[in-house]
Amino acid sequence: MKKRILLPILLLLFILSCSHKDILTPVNENIANTSTREVLQTYFINQTFLGNETRTFYGNEAPSNLNIKWRYYLGGSTTRVGSEHKKWYGAGWTGQPLMLMYKGKQYIIQGAYDHNLKKIDVKTGALVSQLILEDAIKGTGTLWMRPRDSSIFILQGSRIGETAYLSNKIVNSYRCVDFKNMKRVWRYNSARNRSYSRDVDGSALIINDTAYLGLENGLFIVFDPDPDHSIMVDGILQPKIYDIDTIFFPEDIKTHGGNLVTESSPSYLNGHIYISSGSGHVFGYNIAKKEIDWFFTTGADMDGTPVVTSDSCLLISIEKEYIPGDGGVMKLDPSQSPEDAVVWFFPTGTQHFEFWDGGVIGSVAVNDMYNKENKYTNIAVFTGIDEYLYVVDYKEIECGETALGPQKKKYYPKPKLLFKYHTGPSISTPLIIKNKIIAATYKGVYLFEFDDDMNFKLLEYKPLNSFESTPFVWDKRIYVASRDGYLYCFGD
Repeated sequence: MKKRILLPILLLLFILSCSHKDILTPVNENIANTSTREVLQTYFINQTFLGNETRTFYGNEAPSNLNIKWRYYLGGSTTRVGSEHKKWYGAGWTGQPLMLMYKGKQYIIQGAYDHNLKKIDVKTGALVSQLILEDAIKGTGTLWMRPRDSSIFILQGSRIGETAYLSNKIVNSYRCVDFKNMKRVWRYNSARNRSYSRDVDGSALIINDTAYLGLENGLFIVFDPDPDHSIMVDGILQPKIYDIDTIFFPEDIKTHGGNLVTESSPSYLNGHIYISSGSGHVFGYNIAKKEIDWFFTTGADMDGTPVVTSDSCLLISIEKEYIPGDGGVMKLDPSQSPEDAVVWFFPTGTQHFEFWDGGVIGSVAVNDMYNKENKYTNIAVFTGIDEYLYVVDYKEIECGETALGPQKKKYYPKPKLLFKYHTGPSISTPLIIKNKIIAATYKGVYLFEFDDDMNFKLLEYKPLNSFESTPFVWDKRIYVASRDGYLYCFGD
């Protein structure tokens, strides 16, 4: 009897004592591929937006069709857009569901446009509990387990607050929530800056119990997520801040006005935290030096999250805004100087849709987590405002092909295009799960399959209402929220 009790405790202590790279990535692999789930009763399945510190974990096993297993009505509520109050339903960008096992039972954490952060039973799709916040929730949260007592917390951003204004002294658009009782334990005041937003859409990255996050006010913060270490500031309990950096330059105000917004989430690579900014730059924060010591300029608005590749590069998505050239996807090698960092550029078409004129709004997905022995083609997938899904070989250059860069000043190599499909416009991030691709778009959900020779085929298309959120995949189920008000579970 004692052995049965000690085994889960020892395994939990071992995982929590690992380095940061062993917390985010291999734990996900162990859950997917071994009997860990039978032993450890509380663990994270996907801890943050796109799963891990490199933003490359999207689930374990995709289904072969899109049958609706269940759907839960998230509801809707009003939010202020400019001077208007608009009613939004369901959930939007980035809106990826977080999943965890807690005491042997699976839960989804889903932010919604009805202002509630929801805890949902994965098996039944039923609401377990929820916490109402100040405004609509757009971004994906981040889960954190405190090492000393295994308490679980949710770090979650939202819009500014339906009754709040930019001029307010306090804007509680980011907070920490106790998972067990769904209660706030601290709030963060997103300060007024030259940006026209004080929302928080990004997902914090937590390394060695230190959190890194970009805010829509144009600041990058490094902080302690532990509620026991929070301090009273401006009359509210706030997290202890280690560092604050401005991730825009004075000259950006002249070209971008107040659009100095950071909506992307940070990624980790070789001792640096990388984050894209709406000010037109990719910044590299040196963890050891505690300063930004690298930045690359595109000049465009960039809302997608940098994705780290197996060859230690970054894939960044570029919108068609503030630039004379095309938007698209660029591969950067941050070990090089910014002048020599571009490996390739893949432009997408210029086409107006909603608020955008082209380029890629969401992030890029890669198959690195499902190609650990490098036996298969290293592929990247993304969807554009031009209504197409693209799959490229991110390690192979198309011979003789070049593309004029976003600033129309320089030609760059292009990667080899493997597949292109008309899906309708999308700002969601498509996913690669082994030999399947899932894409959620404004026209519905698409499920593709491909073989080792890179032959692609459409398995199924579900023509449902608008999707802006990014899906997550687990045990042959796809979970994704729609603007029609529902969180869907698709599967075999």
